Amino acid sequence: MPNKACKFRLYPTPAQKILLAKTFGCVRLVYNHWLDRKISQYKEYQTTLSYTFCAKELAVLKKTEEYAFLKEVDSISLQQSLRHLDQAFQN
Repeated sequence: MPNKACKFRLYPTPAQKILLAKTFGCVRLVYNHWLDRKISQYKEYQTTLSYTFCAKELAVLKKTEEYAFLKEVDSISLQQSLRHLDQAFQN
């Protein structure tokens, strides 16, 4: 059975473009923040941080004034970036 693919072209409104840019930026920030934390944790203690620990800490981080902008984007996309990071460390 041959593989089939469908291509879709999106035409977001200016407000949607801004929201997409914010979401991609926040996802990148969350991924890189916990990647750095996982690497330093492993170098120092030879252990790794679990997804659940990172997700709980993300909720706490979103409540701080410095990272309050993380509330503007969808929380599921932020959590999914943590899942991808955890899966990358397991493989």
